[in-house]
Amino acid sequence: MSDQDFTTGAAWVPDACTLPTAQRPLRLAEFDRFFGAAVRAAERVSAQHLRLRLDNATQVEETARDLTARESSCCSFFAFDLFRPDAASLTLDVRVPAGHVDVLDALADRVSAVRRRR
Repeated sequence: MSDQDFTTGAAWVPDACTLPTAQRPLRLAEFDRFFGAAVRAAERVSAQHLRLRLDNATQVEETARDLTARESSCCSFFAFDLFRPDAASLTLDVRVPAGHVDVLDALADRVSAVRRRR
């Protein structure tokens, strides 16, 4: 991902996204804050599946539910599954169909880049 893509998020905002262009930088900033504050580990389970291990705080869960619901409404190809494998863990699975693996690749790269900046 280039510096330009990292700044604007152009690499992981697909043409299929229906979020108005003017709102995209705001959403991207929300994801960046979430990734930086909440993601503890990221694992690429498969080409179409990214697993994010999150901070276990209640506020993190509320933010994840809100953010993923809004993202699903404009990028319906994303499948988000937020769950607690046990009482001390919170996990967010992100899945995409085969035609959007490039978007998941860019999202995974963004998670890694934001986490490195912390």
